[in-house]
Amino acid sequence: MNHPAMTPPLLTPDLPGCGGQIRTCDDDFEVEEVPSYEPSGTGDHLYLWVEKRGMAPEYFSRQIAQRLGISPGAIGTAGLKDRHALTRQWVSVPKECEPNVGKIDGEGVRVLKTGRHTNKLKPGHLRGNRFRILIRQADTAKTDAVAATLDRIRSLGLPNFYGPQRFGRDGSTVDLGLKCLAGKASRRIRPFLFRFALSAVQSLLFNDYLSRRLRDGLYRMVLDGDVMTKWPAGGMFVTTDPPAEQIRFDAREIVTAGPMFGKKTFPAAGVAAEREAAVLRDNGMSIESFGGFGKLVLGTRRHNMVYLDDLSAAWEPDGLRLGFTLPAGSYATVLLREIMKTAVDEPEEPADEDEG
Repeated sequence: MNHPAMTPPLLTPDLPGCGGQIRTCDDDFEVEEVPSYEPSGTGDHLYLWVEKRGMAPEYFSRQIAQRLGISPGAIGTAGLKDRHALTRQWVSVPKECEPNVGKIDGEGVRVLKTGRHTNKLKPGHLRGNRFRILIRQADTAKTDAVAATLDRIRSLGLPNFYGPQRFGRDGSTVDLGLKCLAGKASRRIRPFLFRFALSAVQSLLFNDYLSRRLRDGLYRMVLDGDVMTKWPAGGMFVTTDPPAEQIRFDAREIVTAGPMFGKKTFPAAGVAAEREAAVLRDNGMSIESFGGFGKLVLGTRRHNMVYLDDLSAAWEPDGLRLGFTLPAGSYATVLLREIMKTAVDEPEEPADEDEG
């Protein structure tokens, strides 16, 4: 599959990119977890602040378990971290592991600090991720264009597209998801891969929906019936007075929220609902397509844009160094594509979780 929503429109198509290379080495791509909470200091779970280099997330969890002599199921993490990167994140293990923590260090992994807490870490216990990324061989002649690109993103927000790596090589993950929805997938497929493939279809449809808003000049416009949510987090409501909500939107109090389609997606109304229905219809689907899968594709809403209040850039001898924080579930590659104007798609590890 080669759906246009896999390579959605840019917010800055009129500005040239700096090109360059990312992930020339693991240290060029730093990712640090921004946790939902810090360890309280007491409890039956030991939290480990762990740094790893060049290690896939599934292999990482197995290595921690193996070095501690415990079951992989006893390991808790809030989110998966890139393989080709230098990453730091919290990992939870049973408190009984404390005497053996020293056995973890080595071969690309080291524990930086520890703390006790009352609960096991679970997927989603995460506010976001802080990035420091070096773009090597970036074109220094594009300094002004890069500055203009960053200014526009700071002002308008970054479109919250899913990165192309979300869909698999040549759309293979989406193809599998469509087969799962149609009941044509192999019964031997692993459960977490099944969920991952289904959510890839939801992600593609969201990208299609947001692409249309961008192309139609509606990225920053509140429509009648739009679902809104407080920024950076909060409850959802349906717009009945677009001019009033536009004021709050422009003040960054609220943002529009696009559909992750499912049988219980918070419904839009009016013009907004018509636009969402058109996305499903044009892709040969309906809300009923997501029935019969239990809790796997209930549906949810996703911010149409995210604001990068700490977005910074500095030219160094080796290239352009970017610093920024993204909410959990948002993609650094979407920002890199705006700045570099080159393909930055990479395979993504299937997550043993879903987004609704």
